[in-house]
Amino acid sequence: MIHIVSQLRLFFVLLGWLLLATGPLACVDPEDILLQGTVDIIVVDGTITNLAEAQIIQLNRSQADRLTGRFGTIPITKATVEVIVDSSQIIPCHETIDGSYQLPSDFKGQIGHAYQLRFILSDGSRYVSSQQIMQAAPSINQVSSKFNLNSLSQATALGGYYRAGHDLAIDFQDPADQHNYYRWGWNLYEKQDWCRSCHQGAYAVNNILPHVYTHGPYGQYYVSGDSLYEDCFVPVPMLAYEFGQPVVVTKPLYVYDYACRTQCWEILHNYEINVFDDQYSNGGLIQSRKVAQIPYYTHEPCLVELRQTSLTIDAYRYFKLFQDQTEKTGGLTDSPPTALAGNVKRIGLTTESVAGYFTASAVSTLRYWLDRKDATGLPFGATDPAGPSGLPGAELYYALNLREPNPEPTFPPPYVLIYGGPSRPPTAICVFSDSRTPYKPEGWRD
Repeated sequence: MIHIVSQLRLFFVLLGWLLLATGPLACVDPEDILLQGTVDIIVVDGTITNLAEAQIIQLNRSQADRLTGRFGTIPITKATVEVIVDSSQIIPCHETIDGSYQLPSDFKGQIGHAYQLRFILSDGSRYVSSQQIMQAAPSINQVSSKFNLNSLSQATALGGYYRAGHDLAIDFQDPADQHNYYRWGWNLYEKQDWCRSCHQGAYAVNNILPHVYTHGPYGQYYVSGDSLYEDCFVPVPMLAYEFGQPVVVTKPLYVYDYACRTQCWEILHNYEINVFDDQYSNGGLIQSRKVAQIPYYTHEPCLVELRQTSLTIDAYRYFKLFQDQTEKTGGLTDSPPTALAGNVKRIGLTTESVAGYFTASAVSTLRYWLDRKDATGLPFGATDPAGPSGLPGAELYYALNLREPNPEPTFPPPYVLIYGGPSRPPTAICVFSDSRTPYKPEGWRD
């Protein structure tokens, strides 16, 4: 669902700009949503692809308080969401987590077929998108990479200043029989050694028995049970003192980090829009088209999945305008961008604008092993002013968290003492998610 995450996050970035910027509004298209004062609009985000991957529609409501200007988003739950195929077949979606609606696991789009989004909110209001016909996406022929000290834009610089990374460029043959529109994205797989951080607590493999304590070498201990828990145990002070209860440490603030029990990979996504119209190169060989800037997080090699996506002309125009606006937001003196109305409308109330876009896109992917051997200087993960910790995987950890990992100590004893269960400190499980996987990615080299 990478394509979903990137569009939604970009919209929220633009929305934040609108609420914070103080300059006058630039001239915009009448279809743009001018967000002034209190904001309360629906944001739709979803792309049907032809790949065997999760097909997810996201519905959110963006809001900003008129007095404080503080901006936030609320997932839209309990909606009835459907995708209509070729104006006849109706495919229902089911809500997985708040605001995310997934099509059946065996569903994937087909080139040449038409797709339309339709949903009903819990208050009965109905919405529908324009119809999207999935266009073919040509395969990627070749990938090249080059280290660049200024690869990242100022907006995506790590820590606000670090811009070194690798520029990835591709060659592909553009079809001659039609006008094509493209969008590129990427997923980055980095080896992850640290799987869980516990704030004001400790990781427990098994459950902690309530109201059961024992005395040990360093004082009073909580007692581990036999049921699997695999989560952070955070002690809470009791309203009334219980005999033998360990002292709950509330100060200083602390965090313990736990190594992964199995192999684990971090999945990082791009949040920049990169689109292209083949108007002046139709049918030609597209060479050295830059499609990714991969941050120089660590010295270690990594795996990059490049995604070449087809777009309809309307989707291209939407994302191109989005891209142009993000490139123009250089500072508070710039004219702030507008949140763009997409292709979803409310039935019976056309004056209500809906942000975001629903589209159907074929995707061509290629996985590229980036060994980083041509990189110079220190990676971002090795720039801790306090110096490196020397722990396994510490470079990636620092790059993502701006601090070194802090394992649970054995001596002096940790703030939370647990008796029984696996020896301490334990390891933590690698939980599968959109940003992490315990399964070896296809194309990974050991």
